[in-house]
Amino acid sequence: MIRHSLYIFSFLILFVSCGKKEEKTIVRPTAPVASEDGSSIVFTDLESLAFFKTQKVGTSQIDAELDATGKVAATVLPSGEGASQNIILFNNPELASHYTQLIQHQININQIQNISIKQKQLELARTEDLLAHGAVSGQDLINVQTELAIERNMLANEKTGLLEHETHLKGGGFNPNILRQAKAGTAYVICDIPENQIDKIEIGESCNISFSAFPNEKFTGKIDAIADIVDNATRMVKVRITVNNASNKLKSGMYAKVSFGLSEGDLIGIDKSALVTVQGKHYVFVKKSDNEFERRQVQIGQEMGDQVLIFNGLENDDEIVVEGVMQLKGLSFGY
Repeated sequence: MIRHSLYIFSFLILFVSCGKKEEKTIVRPTAPVASEDGSSIVFTDLESLAFFKTQKVGTSQIDAELDATGKVAATVLPSGEGASQNIILFNNPELASHYTQLIQHQININQIQNISIKQKQLELARTEDLLAHGAVSGQDLINVQTELAIERNMLANEKTGLLEHETHLKGGGFNPNILRQAKAGTAYVICDIPENQIDKIEIGESCNISFSAFPNEKFTGKIDAIADIVDNATRMVKVRITVNNASNKLKSGMYAKVSFGLSEGDLIGIDKSALVTVQGKHYVFVKKSDNEFERRQVQIGQEMGDQVLIFNGLENDDEIVVEGVMQLKGLSFGY
């Protein structure tokens, strides 16, 4: 009986052991980490890096055009109320505010300089003459001198304010004097070009412009000014271009592509497959280490077959991604 029970017990143990499923540990690959607003992507799963193919870039001697992304920064409209100056519609509200305040400072300066100060100077001369003849007291003279000093101080303050707003406008690519003289039916396009290319263009030269709003039309503009300031972060220089807008088709804020003809130079060409464009800006992904990629904004030129010329943003021997770019784009921008 005891032996029979042991047989049954052993059988049950064997049955239970056979019924247990072997548990397998599933190792899931760690997702890549995007940081610095998506500009840096780090992979911890090194096996997945085999999906991406890279290629080193280098310069070569090429004849090309420089394409720059621009925007209609301002348009000039005639005043409907008979004002002496035309209306300037800026895309940037801060520049609009600076221009309005600059105009007000200029009005104040003219009034103080040509009316108030001249009146006080005449009054001072008359008071000095009356004092010489004993008709007024010394205190009267001091009062007039004080009033003249106040007007001159007000003039100095107005000129300081004028200079401040003028500086902001010039930083945005606009010369206040040119704006005041601008003719109705003019549009101003502002674009950025690399500082190492500004010696290739000149004020007065023509350039070709296309607008997103009018894809089947080509416009011709004229280089009106090259800014005196280089952006410390991007190393770009603002270029202002005038475009005939007599039809009033062009509106402030419209995107544009500006093409400048350049002489030959050492330029970098990359495969079009390496380039992604988001909201009018162009990017490539540069391999920074074995498991890290960096999103880098670039300034592009014309397309030559399967190649796109790069004017700014890449250096010789940079290693860029040419396969798997769309996957990095999704990780970097979130779509």
